[in-house]
Amino acid sequence: MEKIDLLIWTDAAAAAAPSLQVPGLRSVQVSTAADLPGAPLLMGNGSALRGFAEVWVDSVDVWPAIVDQVPGDAYLVTESVPQPVEPGEWLTHFTWFPKPDRLSEEEFFHGWHTIHTPSSAGLHPLRQGYVRDAVARTLTPGSAPVRAIVSEFFAEDVYLDPSRLFGTPDELMKTVEELPLYADQADISSCPLRQVRSRPRG
Repeated sequence: MEKIDLLIWTDAAAAAAPSLQVPGLRSVQVSTAADLPGAPLLMGNGSALRGFAEVWVDSVDVWPAIVDQVPGDAYLVTESVPQPVEPGEWLTHFTWFPKPDRLSEEEFFHGWHTIHTPSSAGLHPLRQGYVRDAVARTLTPGSAPVRAIVSEFFAEDVYLDPSRLFGTPDELMKTVEELPLYADQADISSCPLRQVRSRPRG
């Protein structure tokens, strides 16, 4: 079984995503842009993203049929769940970014997984879950060279309150200092999303 992440850039495509039908489809989770006034951490291309679909299929070979029905940027990924998602209706803080050219593969994953992942728990102490996807292959020609796709889950009132969204100033400074180990701030995109449809794995 393989996972395809789809970044969606139009409302029409986001609306079509829950009805996706392709051979070997096991599950699909669709989220759409939350469009929250005054949303924190709206970075890069975050304001342009209209949706995100996580598609589990028997074979990656069906990806052309996926983007034919739901146009967007498709990536084959490996999923890790460093913090299991607690049951509930959460707002998703969604982030994606490329690997900086100055970093080797080993340096990138060491900085992102080994250094940043543990620090992120201190940065966001009220986070309710953390799903981390590493891009193995860009599927759609011309799509941006994304390597990291991250979903973090919060209560909406926490997300909108910086005093609760973030930990101590020391924790914040720590993660800022670690950032160059895995990403360049100018290349990070992020935005809030709401989950709208989940079809369980078959």
